[in-house]
Amino acid sequence: MKKLLTLVGCTVFSVFAACAVEPANEAAARAAIQKGLAWLAANQQEGGFWSNKRFPALTGLPVWAIANAKDAKYDKQLETAVRFILGKAQPDGGIYTPDPRRGGAGLGNYNTSVCMMALHATGRKDVIPVILKAREYTASTQLTGDDEHAGGYGYDRGGRRHTDLSNTAMAIDAMRMTQDVEEFRPAGEKKVDLNWENALKYVSGMQQKDGGFIYTKGFAAAPGADAKGTPQRGEGDAKRPLLQSYGSITYDGLLALMHCQLQRNDPRVVSALDFCTKHWTLEENPGQGAQGIYFYYDILTRALNAAGIDEIVRTDGSKVAWRDAVIQKVISLQKPEGYWENENNRWWEADPVLVTSYSLIALEYAAGIAK
Repeated sequence: MKKLLTLVGCTVFSVFAACAVEPANEAAARAAIQKGLAWLAANQQEGGFWSNKRFPALTGLPVWAIANAKDAKYDKQLETAVRFILGKAQPDGGIYTPDPRRGGAGLGNYNTSVCMMALHATGRKDVIPVILKAREYTASTQLTGDDEHAGGYGYDRGGRRHTDLSNTAMAIDAMRMTQDVEEFRPAGEKKVDLNWENALKYVSGMQQKDGGFIYTKGFAAAPGADAKGTPQRGEGDAKRPLLQSYGSITYDGLLALMHCQLQRNDPRVVSALDFCTKHWTLEENPGQGAQGIYFYYDILTRALNAAGIDEIVRTDGSKVAWRDAVIQKVISLQKPEGYWENENNRWWEADPVLVTSYSLIALEYAAGIAK
């Protein structure tokens, strides 16, 4: 039975007990996924990795997509890729390539988080010890203290004290997704987890008055806007970019709030969903245009899935069955060979392996293939 949840403002969301996708769209999604998986399989590098072996996350994302599909014809590719990721596990529990220029790790937090989720998606018991160690690493890299960075994450453990919502949301996602493996922690070992209270405080602090989220602290639009509403930089920031609320980072924030186990009627969730509705589009990453649009499809799908929302009723009364809309849009962008590609290379999206993985994951969650 369908229920309606009325939120602050004019935003209304329809919440269904089960994933509701038109049968024709589900069938089209499955066909597109098969084409994408075949392309990934054909483009795996010798040694089991994809794209760049320095960054195991670029292999983790295809592994995640392949594992979600549960298609035995790709078992060989999955096996060699998992073996490659396991070979990147470090003594401190992180999954990364060591880099002395970055406090000892090359994007350690990001790579570890993605690989944790990828390994977990395989359902293999033999990878559980590696996931447990990765959880220890991730818990230990959460920043402590009493400043604006407390509770958050940056790309790496070492170096300058810096955090951003993207890496924080990724770590939160990974820790919540893999929490069930703690049941397998050896007797006598203390179970590991984030400081969820501090994580929620950090995430909440990145939310703006408009309900959207920003990437990092220091450049929110609201206080510094001029008389015309144009954001202005503060003193000393003349050469630094001003950051405002935008699409993909707001869905990052929404997913993080859901993982922090807030209810849908919590004002922070209500406000985030209101922003997402007011700025609903699949033609661009709101506020960023073509930049990061494939990650936008990925995170939008997973965040709305986590929030248990299948239909959006917009402020003008029009209804959006977002799962069907995402499936149709993502399929329309697939190349005949089966891959996806963004001409805009912001956030590495000119890499077809990266955006093909994002697209497959988005289709899998939208179609109910992945949960």
